Amino acid sequence: MTKAYLLNKTEQNVSGEVVELPFGDLPPEKLEVAVLYSSFNYKDAMVVRGIGGLVKNYPHVPGIDLVGTVLNSTDDKFHPGDKIIATGWHLGERFWGGFSTRANINPEFAIALPSNISPRTAMALGTAGLSAMLAVMALEKNGLRSNHDLPVLVTGATGGVGSVATLLLSKLGYAVVASTGKTNEVKYLEALGAKEIIDRNELLEPSARPLEKQSWSAAIDSVGGATLSHVISRLALGGSVACVGLVGGTQFSSSIYPLLLRGVNILGIDSATVPNSTRILAWDRLASLDLAVPLEKISRIAGLDEISTLTETILAGKQKGRIIVDPNLG
Repeated sequence: MTKAYLLNKTEQNVSGEVVELPFGDLPPEKLEVAVLYSSFNYKDAMVVRGIGGLVKNYPHVPGIDLVGTVLNSTDDKFHPGDKIIATGWHLGERFWGGFSTRANINPEFAIALPSNISPRTAMALGTAGLSAMLAVMALEKNGLRSNHDLPVLVTGATGGVGSVATLLLSKLGYAVVASTGKTNEVKYLEALGAKEIIDRNELLEPSARPLEKQSWSAAIDSVGGATLSHVISRLALGGSVACVGLVGGTQFSSSIYPLLLRGVNILGIDSATVPNSTRILAWDRLASLDLAVPLEKISRIAGLDEISTLTETILAGKQKGRIIVDPNLG
């Protein structure tokens, strides 16, 4: 039997509960994994609440991330005992995910876990960490350098992606300005390496001009909406914004002037279907940064029985840091 957080849908709503399932109820896939940890993300909360039509078939096991030990594989890439990590590829959406003690997944969804990163640290990062590193890599590819006179802005800085992005940029030698609506979390953000903290409301004020004072060399934005519009107007010459989220809205408007007169770039970050070759590069770089101690300070472990509570917390915008899900608890 496997313990799992199982979702079912009625005409009225989507509901979930912790259940015991026979192994035979799991999807027939080529890679069988004993799940060590998963993580809890904004998209997981959407799935649990049935928001956005992400899940097409029920019953369903959510969890867009997982790290575990291979039990059996009919694919030559993996062998029993291998440690793997799987994120994206619609895991936990179209396909059963990581909120289970065992998962059967498509081997194309998995890559080898780097040997110098622990399973717990990997899930303290999860999709949020992968997204943050992909954003950093995209910014650097487009000219970002740590010796720039202006700092890098991170919006939504106390959230999962924002927290990790602040930590990564600081570790890599960048000066970070962190934007947040949680003004009581200054010490938290300073501990992650932020040199300056600004109130998110500053970025919600409509820009009076298409081009404002150059304030940041680049930005990682997990908010979208009006915040993204404001950020674009204040990026430096040749600056870029990496877009990794939409909690502030799916629509934004901007003058074309920042793009034409300052060469500003808007970079979309897709961590769901990024090629595995790029994932491997990103995870190897994450593994090289010795993040275990700082990540332990901004993450906690939760069991499957906390999923419902976590969903309400993150959808209400009250989540701070990272939540590691241990399906083996209890």
